[in-house]
Amino acid sequence: MNECGFDIEKYLEIQSKKIEERIKMFDNKLYLEFGGKLFDDYHAARVLPGFNPDNKIKLLQKFKENMEVIFCINAGDIEKSKIRSDYGISYELELLRLIEKLQELGILINSVVVTMYHEGNNISHLKKLLKDRNIKMYIHKPTAGYPDNVDLIVSKDGYGKNPYIETTKKLVVVTAPGPNSGKLGTCLSQLYHEYQKGVKAGYAKFETFPVWDLSLLDPVNIAYEAATADLKDINMVDPFHLEAYGEYAVNYNRDISTFPILKNILLKITGKEIYKSPTDMGVNLIKQCITNPDVVKKSAIDEIIRRYYNTLCDYKQKICEEDVVQQSKALMDKLDLSLEDRNIAKIANKKSIEKKANVLAIELNDGKIITGKESKILSCASAAFLNAIKEITDIPDQEYLLSPSVLDGIYKMKRKTSYNTAYFLDLPEVLIALSICSVTNPIIERAINELEKLRNCDAHATYIIDKGELNALKNLGINVTCEPKM
Repeated sequence: MNECGFDIEKYLEIQSKKIEERIKMFDNKLYLEFGGKLFDDYHAARVLPGFNPDNKIKLLQKFKENMEVIFCINAGDIEKSKIRSDYGISYELELLRLIEKLQELGILINSVVVTMYHEGNNISHLKKLLKDRNIKMYIHKPTAGYPDNVDLIVSKDGYGKNPYIETTKKLVVVTAPGPNSGKLGTCLSQLYHEYQKGVKAGYAKFETFPVWDLSLLDPVNIAYEAATADLKDINMVDPFHLEAYGEYAVNYNRDISTFPILKNILLKITGKEIYKSPTDMGVNLIKQCITNPDVVKKSAIDEIIRRYYNTLCDYKQKICEEDVVQQSKALMDKLDLSLEDRNIAKIANKKSIEKKANVLAIELNDGKIITGKESKILSCASAAFLNAIKEITDIPDQEYLLSPSVLDGIYKMKRKTSYNTAYFLDLPEVLIALSICSVTNPIIERAINELEKLRNCDAHATYIIDKGELNALKNLGINVTCEPKM
């Protein structure tokens, strides 16, 4: 069974108190730059067993009555229809998804800021979508003088040219559908306007990773680097924190490199030194809530290896460059890890050689290994899935979840209507067939009700399975990797 290594109740309690303390440091007004995913933070859930994917939202809901949200999105990302690789949707659609989910929870959406806008950027479609939802939209152009000319940046010709976003709550969360969306610039612009109005507001930053009070070589922090290898994020000892306090703290390269600029801007806006290091800006208390370091360490190591497998597959498909592979391999080397350390992969590859067929293996939460091989009728993912749910539901192996006649009928129809040479039923098709058959078959209905038991299971395929099957496995909560073979 999966062991818990993180105390979520303690986290929600002490994290909310920390944010409240930071609000009180200022004129009861805080702009909180909120990084990472608001919903579906499965990376944190995998690395910190016990951390719920939607914990951040639970945290923000504690401030619901005194909080509003500003979203930022880069004009260039809108125009290029930049896609989030994890969801396969554009940043624009992800923005709308987040807005609707927050509104369903009763969280106030103040506005959307389109950042880094240049004349000619086509943002008319987003403007219409936001107007239909009664969401205000503001436009921020590149700030004059940034990053070197602080006197110009903090003036009526710098931040002063940005429209002021009127806010009424003591906590203003500034977030985005993806990285490099202009959250920091929006916070600083608002801070400038607030001080011009006599409101001594503050700024702080919320990031789950890296964990500042864990070591550079802690697997939790290395797992963060592995997750952001394509962004070139590198964990470093915060030199400003070390100099100011004589204390080692971990931050990442972008925050450290921009801190001197940020420090000067904040000094110019507020007239005093607020923070002595980028670590000072953060409010995260992850380490204090780790209850079982050994469990967390193992989970983080598993994640690092999975990320390396994913990077190898991305490179094979030309989705990423070779330097991303090299970065991921360097992280593996830091902890002396290899692909051989992924036991489920060894089992799947061995079974594939024995059966002379593509195989997907799933390790259930009780440690039992279930495999499925590709056949004329079923993909290996479909076969492994059916075998796994029979196991977790105690359905005898000789019983069919989908009768041969049903499978054969779908197979024949697919042959007649598909141009593909592989006519086997993939996992999404099997899931649809099961949901239909469950209406009249109580055994299938019982099996579907047990699908939660597959969450957090590890799986490995002996080739790069297609995106539809990959997403289906991920939606089931299965941590799947693939051999980098087409």
